[in-house]
Amino acid sequence: MSQLRYYAYADHGVHLREINSYHQAVRVGDRIECSGQGGWNCTSGEMKKDLYEEIDQAFENVDRNLKDAGGEGWSQVFRVNSYHTDMSNEALGHMVKNLRKWMPNHQPLLTCVGVAKLAQEDMRIEIEVSAYVGT
Repeated sequence: MSQLRYYAYADHGVHLREINSYHQAVRVGDRIECSGQGGWNCTSGEMKKDLYEEIDQAFENVDRNLKDAGGEGWSQVFRVNSYHTDMSNEALGHMVKNLRKWMPNHQPLLTCVGVAKLAQEDMRIEIEVSAYVGT
């Protein structure tokens, strides 16, 4: 088995590692696996109040997380799992808008799950991804 290399991006990623004992990403061979990313500010940890802004920020956080682990970002993502407390057509439409923005040249595998609650009190979306980065 490949050696595992773990990553926690600066500020809020390190904070989450210290208080909750988990990393934001792990490299396994030619892949990066990312922990679920919410719509928090990466410096302060403050959650966006507007749902659309929270979704946008979660996508930005995924990109930051992938790059922190040595990837190129969304262009290498092949699987997206997302968890939502709001499964309205408007919220899911905004998800699709971001998928198209961040991956204009390919469409990944996608699983979207509605949940009653996420880890943080004011969190409404969480996105985890798998990326192929080559060797």
